[in-house]
Amino acid sequence: MKISELRQRSKSELQKILVDNREKLRQLRFDLSAGKVKNVREVRRIKKEIARLLTLFTELRPSLSFRKGGAKVKKRTKSSSPK
Repeated sequence: MKISELRQRSKSELQKILVDNREKLRQLRFDLSAGKVKNVREVRRIKKEIARLLTLFTELRPSLSFRKGGAKVKKRTKSSSPK
């Protein structure tokens, strides 16, 4: 799904998509280790879609993080930029 399509959806829909994609990825990893998956590119596609969703959540509300580790995104200021 493209980022432009994701931006048109509500926040609750995006959260549901994120949960569904994480579950799909978990299942694909199990199936991959069991040798049941023929399309291994599907794992890459799901991971990229999860990254798009997390990026969109960060854009919507930078102070709130939906990542599992709870990592905060720190914005760069002039004083913290390398010289």
